[in-house]
Amino acid sequence: MKNFVKNNALSLFFLAAFLLSLVGQSFAGNADANQQRLAEGGAPLSWVSYVTSSDFTADVAENWQSEYLQFLLFILATVWLVQRGSTESKKPGEEGGESDAEQKTGRYAESGSPAWAAAAGWRRSLYGNSLGLVMGAVFLLSWLGQSVSGQASYNAQQLAQLEDPVSWGEYVVSADFWNRTLQNWQSEFLAVLSMVVLSVYLRQRGSTQSKPVGAAHDTTGVEG
Repeated sequence: MKNFVKNNALSLFFLAAFLLSLVGQSFAGNADANQQRLAEGGAPLSWVSYVTSSDFTADVAENWQSEYLQFLLFILATVWLVQRGSTESKKPGEEGGESDAEQKTGRYAESGSPAWAAAAGWRRSLYGNSLGLVMGAVFLLSWLGQSVSGQASYNAQQLAQLEDPVSWGEYVVSADFWNRTLQNWQSEFLAVLSMVVLSVYLRQRGSTQSKPVGAAHDTTGVEG
């Protein structure tokens, strides 16, 4: 158990941070929703009722879809685009999918390589793009979840105000949907931009996300 924790400490740390944040969001969101309901003369919701509501689902899903979109675009963009001096970039001149020898696939696979890296045909192609495919699938599912739960939440407000509900198609082109979506996208893209550019000039001793402290600013794709 001690070795498991040590060898997986990074993922366990972020798993714990995720779960604590999600639980904290559920209680804070429930309190905020009940404050609004009481101010409007309504009855408060239990915690279970709130975490199974369309409001909570929409809030969670809209954050998830933006995060996975960020990773999807970053994964794909770094295949073909470079940033001189950034730890988040390949070196200029190395753009593209690289050769089988560089990627250790096919006849260049090593003894410890995943089985599908050594396979031929669609299995190698599928595995060679599996990270982007999974990120893309999670993004699309989260986006769909946001749109469906967001529509339900929006229609509940519409009915409370004695206005007509909208269809799913109408909701996904509405100002409400795109306001919720784009306010998340812009923050994610800013965070990636900051990491790409700041890693050129700033350092964090011992971090894999930083160059060695003494590395030149134009050193690209080197981690400390």
